[in-house]
Amino acid sequence: MAHKIRVWDLPTRIFHWLLVLSIFAQFITGNVGGDALTWHLRTGYFILSLLLFRLLWGFVGGHWSRFSSFVRGPRTVLAYLRGQAAFEDSVGHNPLGAGSVLLMLLLLGMQVASGLMSDDEIATAGPLAQHVSSAMVGLATHYHKATGKLMLVALVLLHVAAIVFYRAKKKQNLVSAMLHGDKELSQPVHASRDDGKSRTLAVLLFAACAAVVLLGVKFAG
Repeated sequence: MAHKIRVWDLPTRIFHWLLVLSIFAQFITGNVGGDALTWHLRTGYFILSLLLFRLLWGFVGGHWSRFSSFVRGPRTVLAYLRGQAAFEDSVGHNPLGAGSVLLMLLLLGMQVASGLMSDDEIATAGPLAQHVSSAMVGLATHYHKATGKLMLVALVLLHVAAIVFYRAKKKQNLVSAMLHGDKELSQPVHASRDDGKSRTLAVLLFAACAAVVLLGVKFAG
């Protein structure tokens, strides 16, 4: 008997797809350059707001969106690779997927941070570039344009490859669950809260995160 469970709450799903679109937009605007860099900066601020929101949502969001539900130690990862993990460890982010999520958040955070300190020496500079040394600006710019960008591209491609693998080999459609939020499971498990109150909380949290970012950028400039 299949049990239909709400795994991904609406705020988590919206965060996911907005982040996907924002990363795509960053690759385009960053490569086009020129006037597009204005939108590159703005999208970077938006991504920073999303990241701050996700960090907070990882503590107060739906059950399967909380870090406590998917951040696991090496033993759990090894057990998953051996096919011995508990059923609950594969409901939301499985142990391998959890590592990918955390790495993505870390790399995006580093990419945004380096962008805030970067300077193309033409017409565009991050709001923090004027507050750090020229050596730091140089390091941040190189990381942002080369190292960080390549690592993000590699992680995104790995993420897509994992989705294809789970679809082809394990017959699991990870994309559909991130669209409508539900999974059909063989066992009943705790469902994520996804009601009006939790969604209102998410809107307020994101608004607060965006306000903090905008104020920070304003004062830095």
